[in-house]
Amino acid sequence: IAATQPSFSWHLKENSRDHHTSKFSSKELIVRRGQPFTVTFNGIEEPTQNLTFIAETGPKPSKPAKTEVTFGISSTVSKESWSAVLQSTSSNSVSISISSPPNAIIGRYKLSVRSTASGSSSSASLGTFVLLFNPWSSGDDVFLSNKAECEEYVLEEFGIIFAGSKNHINSFGWNFGQFQEDILNICLSMLDRSLNYRQDPVTDVSHRNDPKYLGRVLSAMVNANDDHGVLLGNWSGNYEGGKSPSSWTGSVEILQSWKKSGFKPVKYGQCWVFAAVLTTVLRCLGIPTRTITNFSSAHDADGNLRVDEFYDADGNHLDRAADSVWNFHVWNESWFSRSDLGPSYSGWQVLDATPQEESEGIYQCGPASRHAIKEGDVDLDYDCPFVFAEVNADCMYWNYDPATRKKTLIFSKSTEIGQAMSTKAVGRDDRVDVTNDYKYEEGSKKERDIFKKARKKLGLEDKFDPTAPTQEEINQKPDISGKFKVAGPFEVGKDLNLILILANLQSDAKTVHVNMTAWSTVYTRRPVYEIWKDSLSVTLSPKEEKQFPIKILYPEYQQKLTTDKMIQVTALCHVEGGIQVLVQRDITLDNPAIDIQVLGEAKVNKEVDVEVIFTNTIDVEVMDCVLQVQGNDLLRGILEIDVPQLKAGEKSRTKFKLTPTEKGPKHLLVNFSCDKFPDIKTFKLVNVID
Repeated sequence: IAATQPSFSWHLKENSRDHHTSKFSSKELIVRRGQPFTVTFNGIEEPTQNLTFIAETGPKPSKPAKTEVTFGISSTVSKESWSAVLQSTSSNSVSISISSPPNAIIGRYKLSVRSTASGSSSSASLGTFVLLFNPWSSGDDVFLSNKAECEEYVLEEFGIIFAGSKNHINSFGWNFGQFQEDILNICLSMLDRSLNYRQDPVTDVSHRNDPKYLGRVLSAMVNANDDHGVLLGNWSGNYEGGKSPSSWTGSVEILQSWKKSGFKPVKYGQCWVFAAVLTTVLRCLGIPTRTITNFSSAHDADGNLRVDEFYDADGNHLDRAADSVWNFHVWNESWFSRSDLGPSYSGWQVLDATPQEESEGIYQCGPASRHAIKEGDVDLDYDCPFVFAEVNADCMYWNYDPATRKKTLIFSKSTEIGQAMSTKAVGRDDRVDVTNDYKYEEGSKKERDIFKKARKKLGLEDKFDPTAPTQEEINQKPDISGKFKVAGPFEVGKDLNLILILANLQSDAKTVHVNMTAWSTVYTRRPVYEIWKDSLSVTLSPKEEKQFPIKILYPEYQQKLTTDKMIQVTALCHVEGGIQVLVQRDITLDNPAIDIQVLGEAKVNKEVDVEVIFTNTIDVEVMDCVLQVQGNDLLRGILEIDVPQLKAGEKSRTKFKLTPTEKGPKHLLVNFSCDKFPDIKTFKLVNVID
């Protein structure tokens, strides 16, 4: 070989088309395992039976670890090992089809060829290629038979993430951008920066054929805890020194910043940012992945399948328990088989990169089989008890007196946690509810039986728990009922109107003293600022219902709202001679709308004007207005435009140009920020034609 220096072709275009990798912007061959790819030698003179290929990956390639493989030309493709089959020969050109087994280690390989002729051998390096998981191949652990799902969960760069609260679900677009420049290299360097790799690189690389291993490692690497991973979490409501979690609109900027800073954690992330970045990384490597939003999500810190919330006598939500109930929480599901558990546990697996609790001493979570969660099989790997609690825990609400340290149960609820679980539809920009895939119908006998089964497996049924309420406390019945009714929409910049409705359930009169508070919170329902408080006393006649209007003025909450735009309103009702009643409502405020207009037809390589329209709906001037725009195949990187300040009621029209580079449906993501409205997000589907 060395004598003639033959030229060598990777057939980038044909191979990447066949392997569903043509979206990568790379000069390097990127292929999927368990599927042949073609290479051609030109100007070769030796007979091909004298050629041996060597493929190597990792720092110390070795045959026992399967990080080094050698294979000659054979007549048939092997399912179990690497193989090379002659495809065609002409006078001085040879085409060879190289196949890897469906369980090959993924990552970057060096490929070289050795030629043996008349007793002497010479070898030549052919360069590098990257091998990925293959959901299109039936032998692969990540095989997904539905082609539309492969398109969505591996090849789609746009996603929709659901947020808000169970009674007010909202959504925003996200640019996963797994095929954008340098993202694959960053994903591979994440693996090489993991704790497992640092402790034992040879063993770590040898496990990279296993999606459950990589999913777990990457769930740790996306957060900065333990390993200087990608994102630093911050739930304080103060995001100085970094970017507020709600300001991100895509993963590309985050991953590129991480690399550019010399792999210093990017500030700041919250659950949907961790989940979105993990989606990018896993889709990039070829593992089908999606984001799941769980509303009223439990964070059970002590593993007793119960979350405790505490309130003082004034109705303030006390931040004193390790347990909490988040308005929503976002995690991931990835699709792969579970040979370690058995076929019924294969399919969607829960992975969670948000650092909540340690697992085996590290902030990582999963993969937990979704089927195991539904069936209460909480003794199976990995982290099933924590995920089971997120969707099933019972909720206990306590009154706590800091002076005496005495706590009194107000009430308990077993149907509160795990509601309206949401993900984006396949091929459409709609919401799909997946709650029934995680649990049996709330309140049904089957659901309670599964809960008992889980408690039993965790040894909670037979263990005395001194912190648990007594049966007597659980069975006590309140004399009155209460609820907050919404009066009109909740919009940033407008006064908030609610009605507290109290009803006497008994046939004798009841006197009630009510302490009310409103706090701004982050989405984890952690109170940040007190906004308003009031109290009232009322006597309710037998079976009487009374309504009390509540108004919280914009100036009262304007300076105190968090970027999550959430307020928790609480009324703690002290009934004379009876038990206390807690009434609460989590409110999510809506931003004013922004509108995107594409002015004309969007055509490949032709400029088209886009206009973004925003109206200042409040009675004061808004300043520091910035518009951020991004969209793969529509524009490069992120476009940032300063928008002039707007007087009350004034409308702004901001124009910019796009030059689409590829035809088909594309998403344009817009984020508008100003001093009164941080991060108003919207997206528009742009159909690009030839």
